[in-house]
Amino acid sequence: MSSGAGAPSGGGAQPGWVAEFALLGAVWGASFLFMRLGALDFGALGTAFLRTCIAAAVLLPLLIWSGHFGVLRQRWRAIFLMGLLNSALPFALFSFAVMHISTGLSGILNATTPLWGAIVAWAWLHDKPSRWRVLGLALGFVGVAALSWDKAQFGQQNASGWAVLACLAATLFYGVGGTFAKRYLSGVPPLATATGSQIGASLVLLAPAVATTPALHGGPLPGWQSWAAVVALAVVCTAFAYVLFFRLIERGGAPRALAVTFLIPVFAVGYGVVLLGEALTPQMLVCGAVIVLGTALATGLLKPRS
Repeated sequence: MSSGAGAPSGGGAQPGWVAEFALLGAVWGASFLFMRLGALDFGALGTAFLRTCIAAAVLLPLLIWSGHFGVLRQRWRAIFLMGLLNSALPFALFSFAVMHISTGLSGILNATTPLWGAIVAWAWLHDKPSRWRVLGLALGFVGVAALSWDKAQFGQQNASGWAVLACLAATLFYGVGGTFAKRYLSGVPPLATATGSQIGASLVLLAPAVATTPALHGGPLPGWQSWAAVVALAVVCTAFAYVLFFRLIERGGAPRALAVTFLIPVFAVGYGVVLLGEALTPQMLVCGAVIVLGTALATGLLKPRS
């Protein structure tokens, strides 16, 4: 998941907010499924590039229609850097990860995004956490360690360990991107940030994607299923999801909207089990619950009485 800067904070939740909240969780949960289907033919970098490029093509007309294109021209350097941190790197890392571990496990590890966000804000913005938030950070990473300790294989035949590290690196970049947006993109219209970040990410990913996409180097041509997956990934899970996310911030407030992080693993695991035949283990359920609990404490969404 990713977020932008400058969105209004909103007050109480408006009617229909819960349904849209669930829809966003379902959409972002599906991104892991689509990444896996696309990466099998396009490779990790090719999938990430197509995702950002198509999303930018969808968002750009909306940005022009909104009248905020001038903001993108004025702030393009910071917005493009946001694209590197919040889209290019994490999209490529997750696309690599889902080729080696289950989409459900990737979705659970994605829930560590707010943990990294809290740590980065602590280190960068000196936003010192309370003792409950520190406990949440510790719980979250204990959950990650327990979930992934038996996946730590780094050989050529089994790269599951690298895949787990790729997921954690991706969520770290999300955390850095969120703090970067708060520091340097405050007041920028969200649609300008969303569109410009996808354009910037596409420019970063273009050359690596051309160099590594199998079909461009004698490999088999991607089938219609792979094309459909990357188009859905770009249009539904990126462009549409951005618009829906910022709409949720307006209608329900930023804290409620960010809580969608807890819903994404539920859908990611469900899609993997039903559509890909992936296993759902007790370890995933227990550790996933620990990660979600730790994240809720670390972000202040769960505030026990002192």
